[in-house]
Amino acid sequence: MIPYTDTHCHLDFDRFDEDRTQVLERAFKAGLVWILNPGIDLHTNQSAIDLAKHNPQHISAAVGIHPNFGQPWTADILPTLREQAQQPGVVAIGEIGLDYYRQHTPFDQQRTMFESQLALAEDLGLPVILHNRDATQDLLQILTSWHLGLVHKDHPLAKRPGVFHSFLADYDTAITAIEMNFYIGVSGPVTFTNAPERKTITRNLPLDRLLLETDAPFMAPHPHRGKRNEPAYIPLIAEEIARLHDTSPTRIAHITYANACQLFDIQTNNL
Repeated sequence: MIPYTDTHCHLDFDRFDEDRTQVLERAFKAGLVWILNPGIDLHTNQSAIDLAKHNPQHISAAVGIHPNFGQPWTADILPTLREQAQQPGVVAIGEIGLDYYRQHTPFDQQRTMFESQLALAEDLGLPVILHNRDATQDLLQILTSWHLGLVHKDHPLAKRPGVFHSFLADYDTAITAIEMNFYIGVSGPVTFTNAPERKTITRNLPLDRLLLETDAPFMAPHPHRGKRNEPAYIPLIAEEIARLHDTSPTRIAHITYANACQLFDIQTNNL
């Protein structure tokens, strides 16, 4: 069996409301054994938790406040977030981070939210799922300080702090992240015919630091670009990584499955 994983998919989004069951059936038929569904606010966090409860062998949840959904942020959100993070099926804090492109949330508020959620992840021992758009310098500065603190405390998260979701930054940023033991999420853009830099970066990254993800319903891989994405397209991403590394999709599936198990401390019962 080829154990494909999708470590970032928003199955709870309304674009799946009409055929969510069929989407999952296609995913499992394509060889997926595990899907991680991150929330982006308190409401979607709960939806992700509910999905995980209904399919605990195949789906896990992450909970967090996305930087673009931070306008309602107040101190009393954290206790609710902590409560959600301790529900069955939750394996990470995310999707969290910084987004200086859309500017839906003031930058200083984004940083406050981000640091607060990193502290929560540290307290609960859960890795983080990172969103970064046009904010690499500030993101790395905050993460470097946080990770250094984990190392000084000999915290278990220092060895598996999280993943840079759908990585679109440069090679030097990837190496800096890997040096802090972060994983790199590879998604649909690596398959795009007009993305030579993305392909070069992925070719030069170590396989034991890569994770497969769709970010569905967004960023569908070639040849589905521009259409709704779904977990069943994970093999297309694995095939491109395999081509770039001159290996087989089966090997990519097994390596990224092991990486997902290591980062999120999970073990599926499907192999």
